[in-house]
Amino acid sequence: MIYRNFQDIQLSALGFGAMRLPVIDGDDSRIDETAALQMVDTAMQSGINYYDTAWGYHGEQSEIVMGRALGRYPRESFYLATKFPGYDAANWDKVEEIFEQQLKKLNVTYFDFYLFHNVCEMNIDAYLDDGKYGIYSYLMEQKRNGRIKHLGFSCHGDMPVLRRFLDAYGKDMEFCQLQLNYLDWSFQHGREKVDLLNSLNIPVWVMEPLRGGKLASLAPEYEEQLKALRPDEEIPAWAFRFLQSIPGVKMILSGMSNEDQLRKNLVTFAEEKPLGDKEMDTLLSIAKKMLSVGTVPCTACHYCVSHCPQELNIPHLLSLYNEHAYTGGGFIAPMALSALPADKLPTACLQCRSCEQVCPQQIRISEVLADFSQKLG
Repeated sequence: MIYRNFQDIQLSALGFGAMRLPVIDGDDSRIDETAALQMVDTAMQSGINYYDTAWGYHGEQSEIVMGRALGRYPRESFYLATKFPGYDAANWDKVEEIFEQQLKKLNVTYFDFYLFHNVCEMNIDAYLDDGKYGIYSYLMEQKRNGRIKHLGFSCHGDMPVLRRFLDAYGKDMEFCQLQLNYLDWSFQHGREKVDLLNSLNIPVWVMEPLRGGKLASLAPEYEEQLKALRPDEEIPAWAFRFLQSIPGVKMILSGMSNEDQLRKNLVTFAEEKPLGDKEMDTLLSIAKKMLSVGTVPCTACHYCVSHCPQELNIPHLLSLYNEHAYTGGGFIAPMALSALPADKLPTACLQCRSCEQVCPQQIRISEVLADFSQKLG
């Protein structure tokens, strides 16, 4: 197992994500506890020492099962991470209540790592309104009391949201968890986010390294290109090798659903094999081709914005359209749009086509926004 130095401790470079545990009959809230405990046993025996769960995972059952699984081991033999569920507005004024319940669910007296969960457009104002909700103050108090050893945050928001959070709380954040992979390096502005965090000396934790399984297998022509460079490398391993090549990345979380996935990941993390220049160029070229299917080629030049009578942030809307279209749905676009007023949503487009007259990419913006509105129902 590869290890990374973080402050005065060593963390396994592969972290055990407890968001996609094995389940019974496809029911996400019914964890197959026998299989999950076996996976934790394999992970512990193989050197994984970081375990990540959260309040909402598996219908609020993940923390309970992980508490039972890890409770069979000495507390000092693993590092445990969970999160405050600020993605749900109903929780914003319940930070103390939820924190205390999490300690009970996981059967511990402290958390090694604790996160503001999913900092994004829809909750950034609440997270920053410490006078009203007191989330930051309460978590800092728990850190001073030793019930949180290391405080950080996860972020699905775009760059302006990330900057706002860091401007407010960055001096106290010890790590940041990002959705990062070779698709999101450009698609979710991963490069810019990592550069910003590196400039502030905030280590990067990675979630969704395989983009929800999308990078576990590729089209035959792409797999052929990669096999020509590394004949013995499995296709999912390329996603991890990419992340091993990114400065600042300390922790790579994988939500493994069965023992086979876990064992394959353990083989990958037995050694470092960062990508060379040619390998990196090839992988990013493949990512660019993958992202071109079903998306629009907006370059965010903003010419369209000055010609929109509704003053819509068209590049932002097209970026969310691309995310939603490529992913086939998902939560990121609806989450970001929920923070916008009604007169700034795709439905506010008048179909006047003024924007299209100045678009260098000749995107049929009015049609795209209409399609986006339809996709969102």
